[in-house]
Amino acid sequence: SAHVRQNISDKMELRKRRVHGSPSSTQPVSTRETEHTKDDSTKDYNNAELRGSFWLTRIVFIRSLGFVYFVAFLVALNQNGPLLGSKGLLPVPLYLQQIKRYLGAAASSNWSLFSSLPTLLWWVEPDNIDAALDIVAWCGLVLAAMMIMCGSCNMIISSLLWLLYHSLVNVGQRWYSFGWESQLLETGFLAIFLSPVISLRQLPRHSPAHPVVVWGYRWLIFRIMIGAGLIKWRGDKCWRDLTCMLYHYETQPVPNPLSYYLHHAPPLIHTLETAGNHFVELIAPVLLFLPRPFSMTGGLIQISFQVILILSGNLSFLNWLTILPSIFCLDDAAVCFLFSEKVRRDVVDIKRSEQSGTIGHPWGYYVRRVSGWFLALLLGYLSIPVVLNLFSSQQAMNTSFDPLRIVNTYGAFGSITKERTEVVIEGSRNDTINGGQEWFEYEFKCKPGNITRRPCWISPYHYRLDWLMWFAAFQRYQHNPWLIHLIAKMLMGDKSVLSLLEHDPFSDMPPKFIRARHYLYQYATPGSKEAINGQWWTRELVGEYLPIVSLRSLYPILKEQGWLNE
Repeated sequence: SAHVRQNISDKMELRKRRVHGSPSSTQPVSTRETEHTKDDSTKDYNNAELRGSFWLTRIVFIRSLGFVYFVAFLVALNQNGPLLGSKGLLPVPLYLQQIKRYLGAAASSNWSLFSSLPTLLWWVEPDNIDAALDIVAWCGLVLAAMMIMCGSCNMIISSLLWLLYHSLVNVGQRWYSFGWESQLLETGFLAIFLSPVISLRQLPRHSPAHPVVVWGYRWLIFRIMIGAGLIKWRGDKCWRDLTCMLYHYETQPVPNPLSYYLHHAPPLIHTLETAGNHFVELIAPVLLFLPRPFSMTGGLIQISFQVILILSGNLSFLNWLTILPSIFCLDDAAVCFLFSEKVRRDVVDIKRSEQSGTIGHPWGYYVRRVSGWFLALLLGYLSIPVVLNLFSSQQAMNTSFDPLRIVNTYGAFGSITKERTEVVIEGSRNDTINGGQEWFEYEFKCKPGNITRRPCWISPYHYRLDWLMWFAAFQRYQHNPWLIHLIAKMLMGDKSVLSLLEHDPFSDMPPKFIRARHYLYQYATPGSKEAINGQWWTRELVGEYLPIVSLRSLYPILKEQGWLNE
C-alpha cells in the first residue's frame, strides 16, 4: 500500500507541474543536466580564450573601413561635380574620349575599355555623366553606412564598394592621383575576402576571418611604413641629419591649428620627432610578423603614430585609413573591452564549438577557403615587383604595377619643402588694365590665404582643390592646365566651381580680369606684434605667378584643351 500511495503521489505531482506550465520539469534528467552544463560553460570563461581569433577584431575593422569609405564617397558627392563633371575643371567625358582615341583599335567594346581602365562609367552616355557620378557616390555612401551601423559585411557589399570607388579613382585624373586612393582600393580588395559570401551577421559561425587576410593586412601596413621610411632615408638630406621636422609643420599641404604650436616647439623636440619617425617606419614594422606580444606592440605603435599625425595636420583620410591594417595586429582578447559580455560569450561559444568539431561547414565555407588561398597566391605574385621596388635605389612611391591596384607601393614626404609659398588669386572689375585697378582676393576653403584666419581642422574630410593648390605653388602654372580652367571659371562666374571656394568677392558679378601672385608665408612668432594683432601668418610678395588675364585672352587655351563646349 505504501508503494501504491507513492505512485499516486508522483502522478499528482506530475499533473500539478503540467498545469502550472513547467515544461522543463517534464524533460528527461539527462537533458536538464546537459543544459545546466552548457549554461555553466558559457559563464565559466576568461578573456584568455579570446586570444588568437579575430571575430571581434573583424567587427571593429569593418566599422572602421565603412567610416573611411563613407568619408571618401562624401568627398566625391560634394566635389566631383565641379571637379569632374561635364562642366567641371577636368571633365570626365572629355577624359574618356581621350582614352578611347589613345587605345585606338583596342577600344572595340566597353569591356575592352574596362580592362584597360576599370570604371563603370564606360557604360554611361556622356550627357549622363554628372548624374552617374552622383549615383556612384550615393550608392557608396549607403553601403558604407550599412557597414558602420551593422558592424558586418559580405563579399557582395565589399565587392560593390571596391568597384564603385575604382570607378571614381580611374577617372579622377589629378584630383585622385595620390597614394591614399590606391591604399583604400587595396584595403577594400582584401576586405572582400574577409567576410562571408552572403550572410550579414556580425558573428557568422561558419566564416571566421581567413588567416590569409589577417596576414595580408599586416603585409600591407609593413609595406606602407617601410616604403615611407625608405623613401625618406633615400630622399631629402634633412631626414638623415634629423632636421626635417623643423619645417614640416609649417610647409605641409594643409596645416591645422595644432601645427602652428608644434612648429614652435624647441629644436631638440623636432630632432627627437625625426628620429622617432625613423624608428616607427624602419624598425617597428618588423614587430608585426613576430609572436603575439610583439605583433600587438607593433600594431599599437603604428596606430598611435597615425593618431599623432591626425592631430598634427590635415592629411585627408590617409592616416585614418592607415590605422585599419594595424587593427589586425590585435586579436579578440585585445579588443574585447569594446563589446558586451553577451557578445564575448558568443565568441567563446563559437571557438569551443570549433575545437569540439560540432560546427558544420556549408558551401560558403568552402568558397571562402578556396578564395582565401587563391588570394595568397595572388598577393605573393603581385608583391614581387613591389618588393624589388623597395630594394631599388630608384624607389618609386605611390605606384601601382597592376591596373586593379591590388598591391601597390607607398611613401610620403620623401622631400620636405623648406619654405611655404602660396598662390593668391585676385580679381578686378575694372574695364582696363592700365593701372589703378582695385584687386580682391579669392579665399579657398582651407589653404592659407587670409593671414588672420585660423588654420582649419578638417581631417578626415578632404578639399581636393586646396590640396592641388599647394602643389601648384612650387610649380609653374603651365604644368597645371586645370588652374587655367579654374581662372576661366572664375571669370565666367561659374557657381558650381566657385562652390569649391570659401569666399567669392564677386558673387554678384564676375570680374573682368584675374591675376595670381606668389607669396612667401611663415607662421607668426608667438608673442610677436603680428600674433598679438591676431595674425596666424606673415607673408611677403615673391612675384607674379600668373599675369593679368581676361576671358578673351584665355580663349586659345580653352579651345586647345577642348573646354569651349561649355
